[in-house]
Amino acid sequence: MARAKKSEVAHAYAVRLMQHLVVPTFVIDAKRRVVIWNRACERVTGVAASEVLGTSRHWRAFYAKRRYCLADLVALGRPDKLSELYPEQHTVPDGNSFGFSAENWCVMPKLGDRLYLALDAGPIHDEDGNLIAVVETLRDMTDQKRAEMALKALAVKDGLTGLANRRCFDLALEMEWSRAQRTKKPLALLFADVDHFKLFNDQHGHQRGDECLREVAAVIGESASRPIDLAARYGGEEFAIILPETDREGACKVADRLRQAVMDLRITHDAAGAGPWVTLSVGVVAHVPGSDVGPDWFLGQADQALYAAKRLGRNRVITADAMLAAFADPERRDRDPPDLAHAARR
Repeated sequence: MARAKKSEVAHAYAVRLMQHLVVPTFVIDAKRRVVIWNRACERVTGVAASEVLGTSRHWRAFYAKRRYCLADLVALGRPDKLSELYPEQHTVPDGNSFGFSAENWCVMPKLGDRLYLALDAGPIHDEDGNLIAVVETLRDMTDQKRAEMALKALAVKDGLTGLANRRCFDLALEMEWSRAQRTKKPLALLFADVDHFKLFNDQHGHQRGDECLREVAAVIGESASRPIDLAARYGGEEFAIILPETDREGACKVADRLRQAVMDLRITHDAAGAGPWVTLSVGVVAHVPGSDVGPDWFLGQADQALYAAKRLGRNRVITADAMLAAFADPERRDRDPPDLAHAARR
């Protein structure tokens, strides 16, 4: 009896201790029913202890749909579910005897907000090694995570236009080139340049020039409509769009829609030697990568096609193969540029 009394006193003391911990903590028993839900846990989740004690509904504090919490995985001995449920990060200590640690975005239905929580769940065993409870602690890392995400975004985004920056573009081109080599699918690249942009700056000033680039960039960003596409500011008034799994015909359609969309902005130019509106020249290349050439060659082809579009009168789309044909044939080179541009877009 004395031993039982001491055990009850120890349990009551442990519960009071848990309640006053500043670390949000809850405890489930071996049947995954909540036995402790401390005040700090109430504050961070917005869920009162009375709503979850004696139930297995603790998941409702964190998620909109029923799913396992980290403590459940410890109780069930399911480390195989960690990667599926906690893709952000997870660790499994050797032997799985000390529980799991993970980080995860939680939707927090009661709070109406998403929180990024660092989670630690550890088992409690009796003297015979039987599981009697699992303790899960929570740390709100939302501010740190959002700051980290913001820094990552700054590292890959162009500060003026919000498109991907040159570093991000270079990495993406290498990656997509390698992927296209493996899949044997075409990869397309659009290289675009705002026509007579120096004259625009001279006529309207650099502040209006920045506004012009932002307006054009917004249209370019919209043209990269699929999740796998990437629109980037290559430098100055030059932009690039990577179009995976896209052949020449598809790339030319995107390029011509983009060229027309920039014209439809009706951004006044009117500088001497330029037309009434800001326009765009676009060079296009599409290729199924092999082992004979690399991304640098691919980029060079798009750059040369853009150069040809400039030489042939601007405000047009030229493909790399049409560019080679045009400048290899003196008679065709002197032909009316719009005819050549039309042939390149067919």
